[in-house]
Order: sequence, then C-alpha cells, then structure tokens
Amino acid sequence: MTEKTPRFRRVVVKIGSALIASGGQGVNLSLIHDWARQIAALIREGRQIILVSSGAIACGMRQMGWKKRPREVRELQASAAIGQMGLAQIYKDAFAQHGLSTAQILLTHDDLSDRKRYLNARSTLQTLLDWNVIPVINENDTVITDEIRFGDNDTLGALVANALEADALVILTDQEGLYTADPRRDPAAKLVTEAEAGDPALEAMAGGAGTEVGTGGMLTKVLAAKRAARSGAMTLIACGRTPDALLRLAAGEAVGTRLVSKQEPLAAKKQWLADHLQTAGQIYLDAGACRALAEGKSLLPVGAISVIGEFERGAAVACVSPEGKEIARGLANYGSSEARRVIRRASRDIESILGYVTDPELIHRDNLILLN
Repeated sequence: MTEKTPRFRRVVVKIGSALIASGGQGVNLSLIHDWARQIAALIREGRQIILVSSGAIACGMRQMGWKKRPREVRELQASAAIGQMGLAQIYKDAFAQHGLSTAQILLTHDDLSDRKRYLNARSTLQTLLDWNVIPVINENDTVITDEIRFGDNDTLGALVANALEADALVILTDQEGLYTADPRRDPAAKLVTEAEAGDPALEAMAGGAGTEVGTGGMLTKVLAAKRAARSGAMTLIACGRTPDALLRLAAGEAVGTRLVSKQEPLAAKKQWLADHLQTAGQIYLDAGACRALAEGKSLLPVGAISVIGEFERGAAVACVSPEGKEIARGLANYGSSEARRVIRRASRDIESILGYVTDPELIHRDNLILLN
C-alpha cells in the first residue's frame, strides 16, 4: 500500500456466511472464537467494534441437524428464525471468555432508511458502544427474502458504518480480496491492494460475467465500499481465515484490498446534510442559541423560540436566526409537536413535560452542520 492505514477508532466488521458456515454444514466455532479474541484485543486498545454477522441459517441448520441447506424461502426464513437465537448465544459465549458483553440487533435496510427508525437505531447502537457492549447485527432474515436469496449484509454493513460514522468497514470473506479477474480461472489475475471506492473499474472487475468471485459475492462488497465512502469510511476486504487478519489490518499491514474514500468524514457529512436533505420544517433560535451553534455546540430546547412546519423525529430541519436567515440544518431529535412543547425550557424539564426523554438536545451537534 502507498501509505500506512490510519488508526481506526470505530470499525464495523462484517463477517460473511461463507466463513461462518463450515462447508454449508454448520457453524465454524473455532473461527468465531478466534475473531472474538482479535476483537477483544482491539477493544483493549481503545477501539469500538460493531459486528455485522451473517450465519443465522447455517446456525439453524446446525441446531436442526440438517446437512443440506433448505431451498424454499419459507424454510430458509424459518431456519433463520431458529438460528438467530443460537448465533447470538455463540457470540455471547465467545466474547464472554474475554469479559465482554454482546447485544443482538436485527435490522432491515428500511430501518436505516426511515429517518425516525434510523435515529432510534443509531441511539441504541451508540449507547451500547458507550457501555462497552459489542453490537452483533444481522439482517432480519425471517422477513427479508432478498437477503436470503442474494446475500446483502455487505450493504447492511455499509449502512451501519454510515449511521455510526465509522472510520472503517472491514469485510471478512473467504477470498483474499478483490482481484482483477477470477484467480481460479485466470492465472494472470492480480490482487488489487488499493483503489478508490466508487471507481467504475472496480465494479467491472467484481461483476464480470461468469466469475464466481464477482457475481453475488465480490460485487456487493465493492458496492458496499462505494456506499461507505459517502460518509468518509475506508473499506478493507480480506480473508477471514488469514491468521490475525483483524489485528494486522488495524496495525496498518497490507492485507487484502483497501478501498479508500476520496472524502474526509467531516466533508462527506457536510455534503449529506447541506446538499442532499430537504428540510421538513424550521426552528427559530434566539441570539444565544445562534452563538452556541457557531461555537460547535448542540441546539438545546431553551434556545429555540418557535417551531414552523410539521415533521417527525429524525427529519431534517432548518435552524433560523432571529433575522430570518438559515444558519444551520440538522436532524431533529423530537417531532414538531414535541418540540413545540419543550422550546424555551431547560433540558432537565423535558421528561416532566413529555413523560419521557429521548435526548437532552433538540439537535445534537453530531447531526448538525453550519451553513455559510
């Protein structure tokens, strides 16, 4: 690689079903325990790890004693329902050996597309990380048929990386990385050690006709890297069977394929908030709140003087100065009806007014961007 991989603080690690399943006949417990050992070591270094894991169907097959993977969608979904509990227990036991706790989260792409559910999921994941608990995320295979048919946890991993503003997305697979062609068919194929995420040439390499490496496998990883790059995250694709793969990647060693983002995380988020979200309402601020935002602080209820428009929690709203100028925009932690009830009040009063408190801020500074 041209330069050492930067130190990652927050990393999403996605593990594919081809690794977890032992030749399609169960779950590779030894590999899972080895990944747990590596992840535990990274956490001791002060890193935060979010795990996106496939393998519910394989685990269901193991529990049912099946040697052959079911074919019908309803049987696959039922197998996933059985296996999800077992898979969560396997991870719980593996990490418990290192004094770490885990939490199971089942998501669909819709959960991270809907703004309200996106914020709910983000808040839960952030809280788990604050508690030093490892989130173990899987697509909700019991209700999603496309994931079972084609395998799309790569995309889910990228969505999670975007939601949590992760520094990196690590995709562990049964391949060494992205090759210029299928190495099992073309002896001249070379490993792509580094490239820019979103480069159209990568999709051509990964999705070439007739390549087992690309079709239904590497292509989804390349597309996931392109998505992760939108929030500034780098994507690393490596073989999960490589000894100490996670530790070596974290140390900056040239393992597998590194797909870099052309945008810094802050610049990517600024573009997303400033250019790609239409505002659903307006929150007018007093002069003190305007100064607070200019200093990089969150918008608190006490600094808001009025709420215009109807919107739900998670909607993009404009922050307007007393002179009527839009000075910032961000994602609201409360819907318009809730916000109207708490404006001009201290954050400590939110629970007594609403009967609950979601966040102490109307808009957190991490979800707010100043406009020029």
